[in-house]
Amino acid sequence: MENILEVNNLHVTFKTYGGEVKAVRGVTFDLKKGETLAIVGESGCGKSVTSQSIMRLIPNPPGRIAEGSILYKEKDLTKIQESEMRKIRGKDISMIFQDPMTALNPTLTVGDQIMEGIIQHEKISRAEAKKKALEMLKLVGIPSAEARLKQYPHQFSGGMRQRIVIAMALVCDPEILIADEPTTALDVTIQAQILDLFKEIQEKTGVSIILITHDLGVVAQVADRIAVMYAGKIVEAGTRREIFYKPQHPYTKGLLNSVPRLDLDGGDLIPIPGSPPDLFAPPEGCAFAARCPYAMEVCDRAYPFKTSLSSEHEVDCWLQDERAQKLLAAMK
Repeated sequence: MENILEVNNLHVTFKTYGGEVKAVRGVTFDLKKGETLAIVGESGCGKSVTSQSIMRLIPNPPGRIAEGSILYKEKDLTKIQESEMRKIRGKDISMIFQDPMTALNPTLTVGDQIMEGIIQHEKISRAEAKKKALEMLKLVGIPSAEARLKQYPHQFSGGMRQRIVIAMALVCDPEILIADEPTTALDVTIQAQILDLFKEIQEKTGVSIILITHDLGVVAQVADRIAVMYAGKIVEAGTRREIFYKPQHPYTKGLLNSVPRLDLDGGDLIPIPGSPPDLFAPPEGCAFAARCPYAMEVCDRAYPFKTSLSSEHEVDCWLQDERAQKLLAAMK
């Protein structure tokens, strides 16, 4: 399949009074047409910063894209003017933000909020925009859609608000949809409905989806490929089957072991000990070494090479690299 988005060696930093936080450190991935790519990891690993960088929503200052490129249709989004980016943002690349409770303006009807994007990007009449907004509300499963257009966000439940936010993101028929923790604030039943909605919309529109989440249960249902992030880096990437059934990085295994499962027969979950590293001064070697039960001396002293295990499966871990012992011997 053809790549619609390519992120290459992305570095994002934030200046603070305490120093410079290296939030994203050399992230590289691609997104193919019509697929769902999930980026997973603990809070603070750089998932949301990566997604906001694609949309050019990093506030500058204090944040900045220090290095790397984000290629969309052979156009580097890190180098174009803000006026040109505004034409892409919401039209070609849309985003669903984390909390549906705060993503909507409480002073405007949901109809006005959905129509705003259409009028801005497509330059059509208000009557035509209203017709399209009505079609979007029906697509995302809002009952009595015509009456609901005139209502305000506080008149909707959390699940309904999330559907409205999805309608706002999809109303201009984007090619890429970035969903940042779209089910975090919802109960399990509504989560399942929203995930079914994503699959249905993707089948109907062919939109490519980047799903940002820490919930591996969500990933298992919708993702085609998975990228596992830790401390600002992608440490393992592969197809859904490869990540769930053949995980190779100790961090990926730790995430999977900490997920509740019905086949554990009441056994205890296995948490990942320790805490993520301080990104003011990231370690020279593998950032997970301090928490890893398999860490070797080389893990602290040098970052591992990328090892390809299949055409899609890659991992940054010395355990998978035959060069580890040779490098360790050279260091002594």
